[in-house]
Amino acid sequence: MLRLRCLWLSSSSLPFKHQFLPSPILSSSSSSSFKSKMEAVSYSTQSSSSKKLLFRQLFEKESSTYTYLLADASHPDKPALLVDPVDRTVDRDLSLVKDLGLKLVYAINTHVHADHVTGSGLIKTKLPGVKSIISKASKASADILVEAGDKIQFGDLYLEVRATPGHTVGCVTYVTGDGPDQPQPRMAFTGDAVLIRGCGRTDFQGGSSQQLYESVHSQIFTLPEDTFIYPAHDYKGFTVSTVGEEMLYNPRLTKDEETFKSIMENLKLSYPKMIDVAVPANMVCGLQDVESKAV
Repeated sequence: MLRLRCLWLSSSSLPFKHQFLPSPILSSSSSSSFKSKMEAVSYSTQSSSSKKLLFRQLFEKESSTYTYLLADASHPDKPALLVDPVDRTVDRDLSLVKDLGLKLVYAINTHVHADHVTGSGLIKTKLPGVKSIISKASKASADILVEAGDKIQFGDLYLEVRATPGHTVGCVTYVTGDGPDQPQPRMAFTGDAVLIRGCGRTDFQGGSSQQLYESVHSQIFTLPEDTFIYPAHDYKGFTVSTVGEEMLYNPRLTKDEETFKSIMENLKLSYPKMIDVAVPANMVCGLQDVESKAV
């Protein structure tokens, strides 16, 4: 029987190297029951200055998309953000936010998705104070457009923006902050740039296998090896990996650049079934239908 785990890690007392980590890889045979039964994985950290990160990993089964909820639980306002929300599961996500007594301030996307419609716009109609965030390079609409080096502050915690184009031109990775007042080990929300034992395709939306390879090796694989990797999708029942694991075992990204480019050029993947709906909608924060009807 699988159980949710809620961990409190103290940065002042633990030698982090993979100690007290949830088992990151589930066998493919367990993926069906796991995904049907689990809606959230709980993980919390506590630093030496008692700043706590509340974290939940949520799953949308139709597009196999992970949404992540992060909050500064020690701040009086309990400010929170959602990474890669999906329109189909907005009510579930907002119900969880309410149950936990959080104040949602941001709905952020790692890139313009092609396999689902983002929940950012729908969230804003239900909670008008929430701000949407996406990269400036994506050329999509949002309340806040971020670039490499920007910080997204929520309470006393923050996410660092790292540009990781290649899957699309506007992909970014959000990484939890560095320093004694930030949760450790760090966490990287990689979107489709790095998947667990894989990576996103590079044959549409301005994708480039060369650019993706360079992005991953310069912006993600340079993070500490115990940094958790949380991708936007998984199709085999995996939930979390680490930088160190992917540097050793990723069957694509461990290859040299030319071999990687050859692999990506010969995937022969089918045309994404949602792309003609999802991309136009996501370019306007998921509110394409609403805006069309208003006109």
